[in-house]
Amino acid sequence: MSIPAVQLMNSLRSGHATSPRLTWYGPDSERVELSGRVLDNWVAKTSNLLQDELDAEPGMRLSISLPAHWKSLIWALAAWQVGMETILDGGDAELLVTDNPGTVAGKHDAVIAVALPALAMRWPGELPAGIIDFASEVRMHGDVFLAHSDPSPTGCAVQGHNGQRHLHQDLITGFATPHGDGVRLLVPAADGLETALANSLGAWTNGGSVVLVHPEVELTDKLLAAERVQGE
Repeated sequence: MSIPAVQLMNSLRSGHATSPRLTWYGPDSERVELSGRVLDNWVAKTSNLLQDELDAEPGMRLSISLPAHWKSLIWALAAWQVGMETILDGGDAELLVTDNPGTVAGKHDAVIAVALPALAMRWPGELPAGIIDFASEVRMHGDVFLAHSDPSPTGCAVQGHNGQRHLHQDLITGFATPHGDGVRLLVPAADGLETALANSLGAWTNGGSVVLVHPEVELTDKLLAAERVQGE
């Protein structure tokens, strides 16, 4: 039995291949739009990086120390596709992904630095020794993900900020926020990564799409009309 994250990626890849599924508005007039196929491609490459380069496997933990951002959603989807547990509260984890590698505390098997600007081809400047540069490494990995091991539906998928844990089999029914069919959902990044993930899952599961907006971006009438979004 495949887990919901795998089913979701199959749906995005096949049923919504060319239509927008994730749109990001960031600082400095940054706008990124990912179709179902492109979103799946990013997730597949990141899943392959986790599995093939970092020896990730079902049951391992990934701490996501990132703001709500389109790359944060990629990392969560990739970890779930591998069958990992995503740690959102800063708890212990074998692997850590962060946009601030200079302040890493604790011990991890690997630390991955994520440059948030959309066009970043590598981390700007020098990275501490041993830190992996996501922007430069992810492009070397394959566009199709084939799991070495089947994820367990009863494994933990999310540990949230309140300590609540959700199993892989309950990602949609227990963690995701329900939304109507085909919704074009406005998701303010200011609400935090956990909320963004829950809302995005709820939208995608019912054939919808997400517009994720950085706190510094003004929600003008023009933007809202252009994207034809609905609020949370």
